[in-house]
Amino acid sequence: MKELALLTEFIGQHRRLLIITGAGCSTSSGIPAYRDRLGNWLARKPIQHQEFLNQEATRKRYWARSMLGWPNMRDAQPNGLHNTLPAWEQAGRVELLITQNVDGLHRRAGSNKLVELHGRVGRVTCLQCSSFDDRNAVQQRLEALNGELLARIAQADVDFRPDGDAEFGGIDYSGLVCPPCAHCGGTLMPDVVFFGGSVPKQRVERCNMAVACADAVLVLGSSLMVYSSFRFCRLARELNKPIAIINQGVTRADDMADLKLELECVAAVEAMRPWITEPLA
Repeated sequence: MKELALLTEFIGQHRRLLIITGAGCSTSSGIPAYRDRLGNWLARKPIQHQEFLNQEATRKRYWARSMLGWPNMRDAQPNGLHNTLPAWEQAGRVELLITQNVDGLHRRAGSNKLVELHGRVGRVTCLQCSSFDDRNAVQQRLEALNGELLARIAQADVDFRPDGDAEFGGIDYSGLVCPPCAHCGGTLMPDVVFFGGSVPKQRVERCNMAVACADAVLVLGSSLMVYSSFRFCRLARELNKPIAIINQGVTRADDMADLKLELECVAAVEAMRPWITEPLA
């Protein structure tokens, strides 16, 4: 209760918030996190951006694992945190919501002042013609092209991973047929920034402007270990903007925070809902 009182005081003193969310906001929706409480990887490191672009074997690995893992991501539902933040927005309390997550749950819950920093896995883009397609449509083609492989994978012990990935043991997927673009036959890629890739400049500029306009930064469920989100805390510190972090475990910005609470972020945000939705004067 003392920690919630500190969070209440922080939010009460800083009316317009720049909110950064990470994997900890979606674990209660059934989407695994990348890191443990110490910021270490829970599994092997994910696919690197350049590897996907340059290596056919990496693309086959991605689509084979995603073929099984995507339904877990697709069927995940927004939790209390996702459903509360749109009410904060409607009350004028949110300058911008920046999410590192690619699960689309903030969008589905109704957040509009939203930047999906790393894109969204529910959309697929063509590397040749830049057209977009729905991930569900691609899933249908993927399964139709790889029915035998899917049947073998489905019999394996499956361990779901973050962002629609899945581990299924030593099954050979080298024969997987990657679905081509329905428009030009080109190479498809999920509309995400893989690790090692660059966030589009326009997104970064929008986030920087929001940091400058906000009264404070509130980090929810992120270790901030990746630079793409950590940079906004660094900018906030340069601009003397207060920072509060709600995360179970260490973060890269702990030494910058005016308030750091080791709380489960979904429960903490839900506890704030009864009073924070009062509109700004």
